[in-house]
Amino acid sequence: QVQLVESGGGLAQPGGSLRLSCATSGIDFSIHVMGWYRQAAGKQRELVAFITPGGGASYDVAAKGRFTISRDEISDTAYLQMNSLKPEDTAVYYCNARSVRVIGNEYWGQGTQVTVSS
Repeated sequence: QVQLVESGGGLAQPGGSLRLSCATSGIDFSIHVMGWYRQAAGKQRELVAFITPGGGASYDVAAKGRFTISRDEISDTAYLQMNSLKPEDTAVYYCNARSVRVIGNEYWGQGTQVTVSS
């Protein structure tokens, strides 16, 4: 059974930091691109960042320079370090795993709420 379990969300003040974690099980982590998406209230889900099995990372323009995505091949966990948080970063953040070997194999976590407010 595939599971992606996010944690680390919560309330942060503007300018603060949070670190999201996505613990995976039931997949071959080494062949999955790991991504973080977010969905603000009333808006469509959008890609924040992704990291390839080789460690190459890409970021949405809003996240670049403030967020860092990483992955740990030992614990099969992906991370999103979020610094200099802004109120507009408030959203539900979802972890995504997409296989590079089998087209269509894609999995989602349940989401974790991030609220940035003073």
